[in-house]
Amino acid sequence: MTGDSIASILYLVLLGCFIAGYFFVGRANLGKSMQQAAIWALIFFGAIAAFALWGDVGDRVMTRQSVAIDGSIEVPRRFDGHYHMTLGVNGTPIEFIVDTGATDMVLSRRDATRAGIDPDGLAYLGQAQTANGTVPLARVVLDEVSLGGVTERNVRASVNGGDMDGSLLGMSYLGRFGRIEIENDTLTLTR
Repeated sequence: MTGDSIASILYLVLLGCFIAGYFFVGRANLGKSMQQAAIWALIFFGAIAAFALWGDVGDRVMTRQSVAIDGSIEVPRRFDGHYHMTLGVNGTPIEFIVDTGATDMVLSRRDATRAGIDPDGLAYLGQAQTANGTVPLARVVLDEVSLGGVTERNVRASVNGGDMDGSLLGMSYLGRFGRIEIENDTLTLTR
């Protein structure tokens, strides 16, 4: 079980306690002021549970990237303020954060492993300046990268040797599109 699974179960248990508590307080033979205090406590804890779940629920409910008839790709902005895209890397779906400030397509160590690359066997000869300081980079060539029905072969990328939560889709890949446009919280990439 992953940490995310445990957190989700914990949130669901908390939400279940809130619902059960509401029915218990409504049926219990408590004094009026005690009953109102219990209801306010349940509302407070219910609001905390709803706030904690909102990001997970929003990301699942919110639409993902889509390919239009003309071949353009539309990506809605997520609740975290970023544009997330899923690309097929060596046949594996990898989620990227679109980062126009990044020069390269940069894979995290975890995503590199998922794509069939051994991060421990790479030579980290390059460096990148990030908001968190200097990090080591290893240059790689990806066998294939797929997006919107288009598969490209031998795509250059980097693997970050430091800690990184997710992978970044930088300008080395985004530059393959003829037009990049952001309007009404939607990123549109057109070939």
